[in-house]
Amino acid sequence: MTMTPTLTLRNRIAEEEFVVSIDRRGFARLAGLGAVGSVIGPALGTAPASAARAPYTGERWQTCLRVARDHLLVDKDGNDLKHRYLQVLIDKGLPKARTPKRVLIVGAGISGLVAATLLKRAGHHVTVIEANGNRIGGRIKTFRTGFQDRRQYAEAGAMRIPDFHPLTLALIDKLGISRRPFYNVDVPPGAVPRGPVPPVVYSSYTGQVWRSGPPKGAFTAPPRVNHTFIHVNGITQRRDEYARDPRRINASFGLRDDRTAAEILDAALDPARDYFSVRKGGKRIDKPLSEQIEGWARLLYDFDGHSMYAYLKEHAKLGDEAIDAIGTLENLTSRLPLSFMHTFLTRSLVNPAVTYWEMAGGSRELPYTLEPGLRSEIRMDRRAVRIETSGRGVRIATVSEAGSTESEFTRQTPRETFEGDVAIITVPFSALRHVEIAPALSYRKRRSIMELHYDSATKVLLEFRRRWWEFTEEDWKRELGGRYRPGPVTHTTGGGSVCDNANRFIYFPSHPVPGSEGGVVLASYSWADDATRWDSMDDEERYGYALRGLQEVHGDRVAEFYTGRGQTQSWMRNRYAFGEAAVFTPGQMTEIHPAIAVSEGPLHFAGEHTSLKHSWIEGALESAVRVALEVNG
Repeated sequence: MTMTPTLTLRNRIAEEEFVVSIDRRGFARLAGLGAVGSVIGPALGTAPASAARAPYTGERWQTCLRVARDHLLVDKDGNDLKHRYLQVLIDKGLPKARTPKRVLIVGAGISGLVAATLLKRAGHHVTVIEANGNRIGGRIKTFRTGFQDRRQYAEAGAMRIPDFHPLTLALIDKLGISRRPFYNVDVPPGAVPRGPVPPVVYSSYTGQVWRSGPPKGAFTAPPRVNHTFIHVNGITQRRDEYARDPRRINASFGLRDDRTAAEILDAALDPARDYFSVRKGGKRIDKPLSEQIEGWARLLYDFDGHSMYAYLKEHAKLGDEAIDAIGTLENLTSRLPLSFMHTFLTRSLVNPAVTYWEMAGGSRELPYTLEPGLRSEIRMDRRAVRIETSGRGVRIATVSEAGSTESEFTRQTPRETFEGDVAIITVPFSALRHVEIAPALSYRKRRSIMELHYDSATKVLLEFRRRWWEFTEEDWKRELGGRYRPGPVTHTTGGGSVCDNANRFIYFPSHPVPGSEGGVVLASYSWADDATRWDSMDDEERYGYALRGLQEVHGDRVAEFYTGRGQTQSWMRNRYAFGEAAVFTPGQMTEIHPAIAVSEGPLHFAGEHTSLKHSWIEGALESAVRVALEVNG
């Protein structure tokens, strides 16, 4: 009898799991027990007895269940934590502290600022320690200078918020920040949404509905046109043309398939979605909560050790041609060697019906609207270099970043030392790796700090004095006059083009800046290896290359309106971020994630990396409320 591919995969996973556990955690545990000799035989190739055991059992299964609950944000009793977090963050705040604590918060990113706000209002004495002497917000960063037109701005970091992130949207509304649609897919120039901005609505697993306000009338976004371009393998085609007939572009990859790359990918991922949802009437419907938890846990058990490439190749049985097309067109090339589960988490929740939002004035509005309430609590230009814990609390030694480098720090020359009863560490683990902590943290925590993978991400933004992406051909003729020459006509607002040159992804602004005829184009947005190619260049050097890549897709004539100004952001080269966001490598979701958010004595941990919504503001906010509840007791 032939064994099914699924069972073969599970046996292989079981064998690999055994070897990995001996390599790292298992080896350390066994070494501590003096039992190393008993595992040398199986580790060198003898099939371990665990390989034949029934799946979904043992310690690893319990870990998968825990991670599944973390992903769904439910506690052991099935309570909906997102619903509770909304009540704390938006409605009620924390209960007043009976015994106020001195709370040190390392990092003035959004998780640190929100945790500080909640704890201060509950009566605690809060001090926020921020290494950067110039700004707050962490990886929420808006460029407001460097452009010829001083009215222009552009996002260096977080730029869009999906409608299934209620904490972020509700906080924006509560703070009175104006939000408007972010057009992830392009719309006709001049099109405007109909109706007022809708309230935030969240339906909990228990059937309770949380709403940020009463309905204000129906909201309808402008129609999506998909007129931006795909430029790959020497072929330029509009996205809507590719959707109608993918064969020409597919053939350029050597792929004979009448489906788009997105359709091929979705079909490949459907067996994974079957673990926790069912298809009814062409739509995916989630299973009951208990079955969702078990389904996600089984998915983790079976596939957390896979890279995205391994899943597509070994399980979905896709050929290299299909994987190449998917990687290029669906922005997976840079993530193919990384965790299947990490990419699947986002892909499984996003669908074409999603509405995205942005903050008018830039994402920086969020941290800087919170800042006045913490002005006396934030200490800028204080980089933490040593954290000491004891029965009496926490001491954090800091140095100044002004006119110095970290290498000048010695233990004898701290700039300022802060003391508290507890501390909340919100900085990325990639940055925490350079902080001395005494006494040492637990083994699992230290391994998490050492090994959690952070990805590169780089943006190159170019300023133009006219919004040429909105032009018709007649507009081009009028604007260029005697210099007119034909070229591709985009005629869109928002959305973006994809290409296989170094620029990779190009995004156009969703709204004009009031009073300005120009705009700033995100000429290149890239990740992982694509980003490191840009990181090797000096900042100023990137602009010329980005313009050339933009011209390759949208025509040489776009340079007529280039102001010669731009901005660029490499998050891997940022001395405070040490990477764009946490992105798991295969196995890290079950091996590393469970230890990341766990408190250690008086030290608590927050930040997007402690959630399972890496790189999103929503994940940072989830962690901020969670840690505020922990500290408040």
